Amino acid sequence: MLPLFLLLLLLLCSNSQTARSAHCTTSTSTTSFQKCTSLPTQQASMAWTFHPHNATLDLAFFGTFISPTGWVGWGINPTSPEMTGTRALIAFPDPNSGQIVLLPFIIDPSVKLQKDPLLSRPLDIHVLSSSVALYGGKMATVHDGATVQIYATLKLSPNKTRIHFIWNRGLYVQGYSPTIHPTTANDLSSIATLDILSGTAAAPHGNIGAMKTAHGIINAVSWGILLPVGAVIARYLRHIQALGPAWFYVHAGVQLLGFFLGTVGFGLGLRLGELSPGAAYGLHRKLGVAAFSLGALQTLALLFRPRTTNKFRKYWKSYHHFVGYACVVLGVVNVFQGFEAIGMGRSYAKLGYCLCLSSLIGICIALEFNSWVIFCRKSKEEKMRREGLIGGSEKESGSYR
Repeated sequence: MLPLFLLLLLLLCSNSQTARSAHCTTSTSTTSFQKCTSLPTQQASMAWTFHPHNATLDLAFFGTFISPTGWVGWGINPTSPEMTGTRALIAFPDPNSGQIVLLPFIIDPSVKLQKDPLLSRPLDIHVLSSSVALYGGKMATVHDGATVQIYATLKLSPNKTRIHFIWNRGLYVQGYSPTIHPTTANDLSSIATLDILSGTAAAPHGNIGAMKTAHGIINAVSWGILLPVGAVIARYLRHIQALGPAWFYVHAGVQLLGFFLGTVGFGLGLRLGELSPGAAYGLHRKLGVAAFSLGALQTLALLFRPRTTNKFRKYWKSYHHFVGYACVVLGVVNVFQGFEAIGMGRSYAKLGYCLCLSSLIGICIALEFNSWVIFCRKSKEEKMRREGLIGGSEKESGSYR
């Protein structure tokens, strides 16, 4: 299983690498700005001039199309560094005329979960003016790699200079509704918090992107791999007489390690929820709480484990099996739900996890088949012994290998 763990970690970590940023510029064909910055993903950059006396911000966002029928968007989230809640300006070619248009959108939770199409509507922030232009003179057409410049003048709240900027790009527009953008970790981390007065990048509440990556890796390994492996050990290794009680200590060690890592991942999830008040992960959160609660009950059950001769032992075993298997099922389901919640339903990270899980399921099928063969063999030997065809003193060598 170790190579599969390494494969999962490699895929998750490789998805967190960001693309090379573009070189920023303070000058455009029509305007000059005081400051600029290269944004960390998608080769995007931004230039701006802040006027403290009236709290207005003149800026230009520089991005690139990835499809002739695609879109490029830039926006501000007034409350948190998340896509949900962003007030965005999105540029794309008009489906009727082919000319590039710039429309305002508000990214609410239903859009993030793809329940409703993204429809243009007026923004509830003070946008004094906005425009869009393609770079390239007479050859300025929307194509893969075309550079777009989105200009905007905003009226900010007094003394508010720390702004959450969000940007992204997609492949298609259905009518006047941009469709979902790619869901690699690079695309999902297109967020920056800047102090527009000093021009420096701020780190609101720590690195949320790194916390999300750690949350995903830890929970996938703990709830999604270690706990199922511990259950497999208990089901199949306890019948191997040569191991003696060693199987129990291995089972308990794996389960305790899985629950400890799962507790860390659960805590990170709670912290991410506090830092993302606009995000709606209702099902993922509920499944996480249920899995953690069952895991805690299962761990506490070790303290009240009766002796094998105790009359309550059979009830404890039934409780232990039911809670344990329920915890494993909820944990695995919630790992898949987590991939969907962060938009990685078709990512290589999910593929890597599926390979790990399918390998474990394949091992379980092989062990279950082997156990059934051994059971049938023992039943046949018992029948032959009762009929006197074989001696009762013969050893049942190799019954559980």
